[in-house]
Amino acid sequence: MSTEFTGLTAVVTGAGSGIGLAVSKALHAAGAKVFGLDIQSGDMEGVATWIECDVGETSSVQRAFERISSETSVIDILANNAGIGAVGTVADATDDEWYRVMNINVAGIGRVTTAALPLLRQSVAASIVNTCSIAATAGLPKRAVYSASKGAVMSLTRAMAADLVNEKIRVNCVNPGTADTPWVERLLSLADDPGAERAALEARQPLGRLVSAPEVARAILYLASPYQASTTGTVLAVDGGMHGLRLPK
Repeated sequence: MSTEFTGLTAVVTGAGSGIGLAVSKALHAAGAKVFGLDIQSGDMEGVATWIECDVGETSSVQRAFERISSETSVIDILANNAGIGAVGTVADATDDEWYRVMNINVAGIGRVTTAALPLLRQSVAASIVNTCSIAATAGLPKRAVYSASKGAVMSLTRAMAADLVNEKIRVNCVNPGTADTPWVERLLSLADDPGAERAALEARQPLGRLVSAPEVARAILYLASPYQASTTGTVLAVDGGMHGLRLPK
């Protein structure tokens, strides 16, 4: 395992499971000290220092970073991974759902980044990586609110990159396809035929399978690496070819 992150400090939101946990594990294995922000600790024991945090609440984010500031004077990597999903068309969406998804998926990145910036400014290799989605670049059925939030994340990533480039803070995002995570498993469990639904999700990705959380994590580490000092404002797809390929049937 590479030790390119040895001596660096990382903060990962949504670190208790899925992609966030995979990112935390990969950073830890590569030598970084990891603070994992999540509502619950999940499976991050031995991998990251868990700090309870709800990215949807400003006071919770502020408390989390007060704790982080008491333990470190610098953050080198911020992985904004926390997010929630939503199923349905635009006509299905309620006002509460619009607020909840946009608040966590988009404003949550803003809250966490704002709180992290004083410590990121102390780093000589500061990097922010946001977890976006294939939903930002491809129209998916019954994902209206979720897709809107991820489209906003992609635009926010580029705006943040432009705002912070003169401070030598890089900002990028990764766009996973449908990933094999606990959230997707919960979604499948609600279907009338979970097996058929999973097969359909797999079939729509040209590689014929779901993306794995470790694959997405490695892409996030690539973007976060101090070796990628010229990479900013980039959107990196890890989607099994779903966005870019059009294959004959």
